[in-house]
Amino acid sequence: MESQWADGGSVDLDDTRLEALSPQPLLTRDYETRPALVYERLRQQHGPVAPVDLLGVPAWLVLGYREALQVLQDDDGWPKGLENWRARSEGRVPADWPLGPSLEVNHILIQGGPGYRPLRTAWDVALKPFQDPRHPQAKRLKSAVTAYADELITLVGQGGRTGVADLSAQFSRPLPLMVASHLLGFPGSQGDDALMDMWRVLDAGPDAEAALERLLATLAELAALKLEKPGDDFPSYLLAAHPGLSLDHLARELFMLLGMTSDHVGILISNTVVEVISGESSVRASLSAGMVRETMNRVVMRKPPLVNFVPRFAARDTPLGNYTIRAGDPVWVSSAAAHADPLFADHVASGTTISTRAHLSWGAGPRQCPARELASTVAAAGVGRLFERFSHLDLALPADQLPWRSSPFMRGLRSLPVRYALASAPPARPMVDDPVPGVAEEVLPDQSARQRSSLWRYLTGLIRGGR
Repeated sequence: MESQWADGGSVDLDDTRLEALSPQPLLTRDYETRPALVYERLRQQHGPVAPVDLLGVPAWLVLGYREALQVLQDDDGWPKGLENWRARSEGRVPADWPLGPSLEVNHILIQGGPGYRPLRTAWDVALKPFQDPRHPQAKRLKSAVTAYADELITLVGQGGRTGVADLSAQFSRPLPLMVASHLLGFPGSQGDDALMDMWRVLDAGPDAEAALERLLATLAELAALKLEKPGDDFPSYLLAAHPGLSLDHLARELFMLLGMTSDHVGILISNTVVEVISGESSVRASLSAGMVRETMNRVVMRKPPLVNFVPRFAARDTPLGNYTIRAGDPVWVSSAAAHADPLFADHVASGTTISTRAHLSWGAGPRQCPARELASTVAAAGVGRLFERFSHLDLALPADQLPWRSSPFMRGLRSLPVRYALASAPPARPMVDDPVPGVAEEVLPDQSARQRSSLWRYLTGLIRGGR
C-alpha cells in the first residue's frame, strides 16, 4: 500500500497490525537517563511513528512533528476516550496495568464522546476570570503568586543569607501547588494536607494509592462545600458553568487541575532556572529585559515538561508515518520527540532571543490545554520573583549531572541543588495595575495556621536538615 505525503513524495506503508509487531519496551533505563537517544533510535528504525511497548501494552508513539500536528488537530479522526480503545474493549489490557489508574480517572484531559464539549466550555468559562488580566481574580492570582514566592524565598533565607538549597523541593514544586490551592479556594491552610498528598501521588511511591484515596475524598468534601457556599474560586465557577456536574465528577476535575498544572508548572520553573543560570549571557540578558516568557518558550522547545500526551485512538484505519494505524489502536503523541524531529528542529533558530512559539508543550488543536495561559503566568511570575530576590544563583552540580525523573507522561528534575545569595534587601512587592481592595489580606493564611500545616512543617524541616 502506498501513501502520498504532503510534499508530493510517497512511502510504502507497512500494514502489519500493532499486535503482531512485538515492539520493544519504551520505559527502559535508557529512557530514564537519555530519552532523546531512545526517540532517535526509534525514528531511525521506524520513521515518524513507531510501535512501542508501554509496560506490557502495545501502542503507537508519534515522533514526527508533522504527524503530531496531524493527530492533535483532528479530534474526529483521533479522538480521546478509553471507550475507543479496541484492545481494552476486547479485554486485552491487564487489569493491573500500572498506567490504568491514571487513565481511568475520567476528567477533562482523558474524556471523549459527547460529554467533552460542554465540559470544555465550562472549563473555559471557569478559567477565564483567572486568565483575563482585566478581571479582579487574575489580579488576585498575580498577587498570590508573588506572595507565595516571597514566603518560600524568605523561608530558604532562614538557612542563611548565603548557602545551598534544593530549589525544586523548596520552591519550584511547592509554589504551583500553593497557587493551585488558592485557585481551588481551600479555607485557610486546610489545602496543605491535600498538597502533600498530591506530591505523594505524583511521586508514585508506596503510599501513593492511600494518598490518592485521601486526596479524592478531600476534594469531594471541598466540592460539597462549594456547592453549599460558592465563592470566587475555580470549583464554584465550574459548578456555575456546568450545574449538572456530580460532586464525584467535580472532584476528578479538581484533581486534574491540582495535579497536572502543578507538576507541569513546577518542572517548567526548574527547567527555566537551569536554562538561565547555566546558559549564555544572552539568556540572562533576556531575562533581565523582562523576557521571561521567551526564555520559557525556548525551554519547552528543548525540555518540555509533558513529554508524552495521554492517548488518542484511531477512529478508522488511517495511514500515519510508515504504518497503517488500525481503528481503535492507541496513539501517544510525544512532544519531546516531535520537537527534536530534524524536519522541524532544523528550521528553528536556536541562538535567537525571540523564540518560536510552535512548540507543542500545551498541545495543539481544539483540545489544547485550557489552563495554558494560567500556567504560563504562574511560572513566569515565579521565575521572575526568584531572580529579583536572589542576587546570585549558581548550580551546585554540573548541568549534565542533575538528576532527572521520567514517567510515561512527564520529565523533570528530581532535585535542583543551587548555591545562592539573597539580595541585601528584598525588592518591593510589584503592584498590579488597578489593584483590588483587600488582595494583600486575602492571599496568605495567618502564620499560626501556616506553622501547623503539614506542608510548612515539611519545608521547614528541609531548612533545618540543610544546616
